[in-house]
Amino acid sequence: MNETMGSWKRSCYCTQVSKEQVGQEVILMGWAHRRRDLGSLIFVFLRDRSGLIQLVFDEEDDPALFEKAGRIRNEYVLAVKGKVRARAEKDINPALETGTIEILATELKILNTSETPPFPVESETVSDALRLKYRYLDLRRPIMQRALLMKNQVTRTAREYFEANGFLDIETPILMKSTPEGARDYVVPSRVHPGNFYALPQSPQIYKQLLMVSGVDRYYQIAKCFRDEDLRANRQPEFQQIDMEMSFASQEDIMAIHEGFIQKLFHEVIGCEVALPLKRLTYQQAMERYGSDKPDTRFGMEIMDIAPAVKDCELKVFQDAIAQNGRVCAINAKGCAKTFSRKELDALGEIVKTYRAKGMIWFLLEEGGVRSSISKFLTSEVTAAITAQAGMETGDALFIVAGEAATTYTALGALRLELAERLKLIPEGKHELLWVVDFPMFEYDEEAKRCVAMHHPFTCPREEDLEFLESDPLRVCAQAYDMVCDGYEIGGGSIRIADQELQDRILKALGFTPERAQASFGFLLDALKLGAPPHGGMAYGLDRLVMVLGGYDNIRDVIAFPKVQSAADLMSGAPGLLEQSQLDELHLSVTQLEE
Repeated sequence: MNETMGSWKRSCYCTQVSKEQVGQEVILMGWAHRRRDLGSLIFVFLRDRSGLIQLVFDEEDDPALFEKAGRIRNEYVLAVKGKVRARAEKDINPALETGTIEILATELKILNTSETPPFPVESETVSDALRLKYRYLDLRRPIMQRALLMKNQVTRTAREYFEANGFLDIETPILMKSTPEGARDYVVPSRVHPGNFYALPQSPQIYKQLLMVSGVDRYYQIAKCFRDEDLRANRQPEFQQIDMEMSFASQEDIMAIHEGFIQKLFHEVIGCEVALPLKRLTYQQAMERYGSDKPDTRFGMEIMDIAPAVKDCELKVFQDAIAQNGRVCAINAKGCAKTFSRKELDALGEIVKTYRAKGMIWFLLEEGGVRSSISKFLTSEVTAAITAQAGMETGDALFIVAGEAATTYTALGALRLELAERLKLIPEGKHELLWVVDFPMFEYDEEAKRCVAMHHPFTCPREEDLEFLESDPLRVCAQAYDMVCDGYEIGGGSIRIADQELQDRILKALGFTPERAQASFGFLLDALKLGAPPHGGMAYGLDRLVMVLGGYDNIRDVIAFPKVQSAADLMSGAPGLLEQSQLDELHLSVTQLEE
């Protein structure tokens, strides 16, 4: 029969017990993490959301209590009363936050028992599928509790900062109109409007702009967002944003507000001091130097243009790239000429092919001379030009990609990250933040054969580029800015369009007819006619931000109940089928698909 807590009140969490409390009585509650029976002594690690502390049951002190402790098994729910005592010098555990103390138990209540868990909570080798199926058990692990606590601290800090700076916390709708903003919508059928559907918000973008038109002036929200898109390590179908918008503000005003926020956040959450102002790169600089619009600048090995060195080389891939206004670029892995076997060099070449590059050329400067995958095409003059252009020294390895500019940059950017991982170039515990600014307003969609918005259709172009909006739209840059940390985009925003005439021009450039624009965004376009103030904003991916701050590899580890790559919930079995009566109420029929 399980016991009740009765009149017992927990004194504190496990890791709040300190050496200053030696000799004092405490009451702790939690789960049995691990148990060791040494004959006349039983040691139990008690675990709660804060961490672990060691309990001691001594047969000599209380045989009845010792016998009761012998019934404890892993994951039993316990309440323990006992005295804090210092551990002997030889028994101190420096790896444990409470490793200098322990609790000599005087009373024990077994509040609940547990069947043998499907995996040990302390195990680090459990499959993701098993962890997610029993997520409530997985969340008991200290590393997972740490993620939840950190996420709570981030949201608390955000609320404190934005409230102190005059922002109002305002909730925007979850059931809204479907608008063509990028990713696929999750949709909800309406029972009272047969054949009609709500959409779940991909972001509060339109509503926060409407709040600016409403005179709110400064808004923020911890917003829930939904996107039906292909998942990766840092994506989930439902996620949270720290969302904000402000009126009568320039791009510099908004960036300054966010530099203050990120400085406060890093200091309070992980004790990291962020120097301001943050470094800035234009989109073009980021792509040319790092091959990414979210560059990891914690290490060097930047991309360099070596086209001048190979202009006289007869190799067709070089000649074609130069003739077609493409790029011949390289990265120099210092001191790595002997690091990679031929098989490993070939494998690195396959990596760039996944980014649509035709291949990779390697070039090793060894003590005996140059060894390369294109040695037979190299004259001594071209070899000397390449080594000089790339700043090579004996022992260096050069990796070259040639082709269309965007493909070349992206492929080398991916290779750069792969090399940094293999060569362990990223300093442990170091964070580096920067802004990427001046993004292109549009990018060309080869499949749709038209321009699409790089950010969203409400981003304001730079004033100096307005003259090219109709004649050369791909030349137009946006008043858009992303904050990047350690190779992740943690937040992004832009100045919005407040002028309805300019908004019409942007929608026309994106292929919207006036009728389609009105059907999709009519309520926003109408609002812009009625005195919209200049405004702009930004949003952080809350889950991704916590992932970076906490050093987690996967965004799933900072979300309490995440989905897998197929957008399924292994724990609850969602998504699931509806009963026919529910389908009838919603005026829906389901076509059975062949398995």
